[in-house]
Amino acid sequence: MLHKGPAKKVGIFLNEDTRYRLEPLWSAIFTFLRHKQVAGAIVSWPRMGFGSHHQVHSPVSEGSLEHLPVVVEFIETPERVDELLPTLYDMVTDGLIEVHDVNIVKSVAIDKQAPKAANLHDRIQRTARLMRIFLGEADQWHGEPLYDAIVKTLRMMDIAGATVHRGILGYGARGHEHKERFFHLSKDLPILISVIDEAERIVRAAEAIEPMMEDGLIVFSDVEMVRLIRKLPKEMLSHAEPAKS
Repeated sequence: MLHKGPAKKVGIFLNEDTRYRLEPLWSAIFTFLRHKQVAGAIVSWPRMGFGSHHQVHSPVSEGSLEHLPVVVEFIETPERVDELLPTLYDMVTDGLIEVHDVNIVKSVAIDKQAPKAANLHDRIQRTARLMRIFLGEADQWHGEPLYDAIVKTLRMMDIAGATVHRGILGYGARGHEHKERFFHLSKDLPILISVIDEAERIVRAAEAIEPMMEDGLIVFSDVEMVRLIRKLPKEMLSHAEPAKS
């Protein structure tokens, strides 16, 4: 952990497609820093940049997508930075390394050994049923997205919970590939809805949803459910109590 006082900030400016052996250079540097247990590191993707060739690289520049800028930054003690720089210097064969003197004014870390507060929530554990619904983003039900209509139906049936996942790649029974591309966003990406509740309630939900679907897939699984319900503070509970007559 870093302490208050003098330190050094290192910034490494790279291209996203620059390689180091079999992986991207930024990933290799990040792995190296973790292995060396530096206090912390950040990898960021700037929206736009240019280097010594003065060619602008940005997500909207189709011809330079593979050269998008990447920045790796970390802060460490001067001694640790001096120890790490020789290896970083050898790794970065195409890029820029800068080092700044900084002053840490505050550094706080949570003590992992500190005891956890007890009884912060109620814990309910029981067997349950998981239903997964696979469909396409373009599927409709009475003029609205099918996934939206399904979630509304589940809410009306008081189902315990549902989550909608939007995929980036997939294909279904017809073998058509649905894929998200940078410049041509698909209008029919795969959608997955995960629903969990007691087995009997899941059966009723499936019976209501199945007539809404033309193409799709419904999968069931037996699961063990652990539900954590945060306890309200006493002052909030007192406000929630009904007034006495």
